[in-house]
Amino acid sequence: MRCRTCGEKAVINMRQHKLALCTAHFLAWVPEQVERSIRRYHMFTHDDRLLLAVSGGKDSLSLWAILTRLEYTVDGLYINLGIDGGIGYSAHSHDCAQNFAREHNLKLHVVDILKDYGETVPELAMRTNRGRHKPCSVCGLTKRHVMNLLTKHAGYDVLLTGHNLDDEAAILFGNTINWVGSYLIRQGPVLEADRPGLARKVKPLCRMYEREMAAYALLQGIKYIHDECPYALGSTSIYYKELLNKIESDRPGAKLSFYLSFLQARRSGLFSPSADERAELVHNCPQCGQPTSAPGLCIFCRMFVNVNERLDSSGMEVL
Repeated sequence: MRCRTCGEKAVINMRQHKLALCTAHFLAWVPEQVERSIRRYHMFTHDDRLLLAVSGGKDSLSLWAILTRLEYTVDGLYINLGIDGGIGYSAHSHDCAQNFAREHNLKLHVVDILKDYGETVPELAMRTNRGRHKPCSVCGLTKRHVMNLLTKHAGYDVLLTGHNLDDEAAILFGNTINWVGSYLIRQGPVLEADRPGLARKVKPLCRMYEREMAAYALLQGIKYIHDECPYALGSTSIYYKELLNKIESDRPGAKLSFYLSFLQARRSGLFSPSADERAELVHNCPQCGQPTSAPGLCIFCRMFVNVNERLDSSGMEVL
């Protein structure tokens, strides 16, 4: 197998693009594709202050490297969720993010959930009605809250995440199976800050396959955490990814076509604005000030109220 550009030995064959490339041309091709997505979807410019949520994984760290190569100024945000799972997951991912920032002389904000809020995400999940079996719901809620809060308070223009095409296709697949209109109408490469207090969110890797990003990290020598979150085992998102991978194996490019066709259908008016059931219910949380569709306190703040209400005078949970 030879590189289509130079004829040298190829290191990757991307069947969905009918394209094989050598190391040098693949490492040049990936940033070109990311830049193309940034421009196609009008994500941001070189004048914007950018904040990238980094997990210590291949996607977010590779995206940080790519954006730096493209001469964007991007700061990182790592959220220590306090997940151990017998493998020191959060500690390891924190080290990967911090080491990358130091090696490349980049700024990394670190928010420690235990230090700042008094409990780790698994502890908080066990003390509330949300996530008693798995903390995934609490984890997602916490990350969204912290990311939006820091983006607004620190004066950043745009919040970036490392969601790749496989992530987006799996989310779309799940939302389509369940026909969740309020999620479908808001899914896309760009989520505008269309309500007071919300940060503008973008996904520059939305057209990049997970396999491509893994190859990029490997060839660039980026040291990232290889372990999945210990709570991800058996999750519906991984199940959806496995189903889509089977389709992709038989029909290369199926995931990309699925996602891009959805975006085109949405632009063409497939979804009515009335599908966003939460649009008219948003108000500012009286405690943290962030937008919420929940009555009264936002769900994040309410978790801590519920915890306090369920503790007796000795600090133990009342059963």
